[in-house]
Amino acid sequence: MVAAWNRWELGGIIEHWAPGVVHYSEDQPVDTDEMIGRMEEGLAAFPDLHLDVRSIMAEGDRVTLRITVTGTHAGGFAGLAPTGKRVSWHIVEELRFVDGRVVEHWDVMNHLPMLSAIGAVTAVA
Repeated sequence: MVAAWNRWELGGIIEHWAPGVVHYSEDQPVDTDEMIGRMEEGLAAFPDLHLDVRSIMAEGDRVTLRITVTGTHAGGFAGLAPTGKRVSWHIVEELRFVDGRVVEHWDVMNHLPMLSAIGAVTAVA
């Protein structure tokens, strides 16, 4: 799935989802169509988006990944005009698998480094 992200192929990610997959972002349920929309928005805003997996832990039917994302802010994002700046942010993903497909997905994203880089927020020390 990470390789599909790095090829900007959303279909390559989605094909690993079981029918009825349940998504959570910041512990809030997210409809699959909304999740796909968020992914499309991210690729449009950061067309050279790249995921670098820093660590993977697996136990039983669950896999957790710690990821650093990098990309160039070349499209609108969250109402912010493109800046052309190279940015990064961090994600922790937990996936639960049944029969080789994702049935539950949780993510927690730290967008603060990216938002700070594009001038949307001032980083707090």
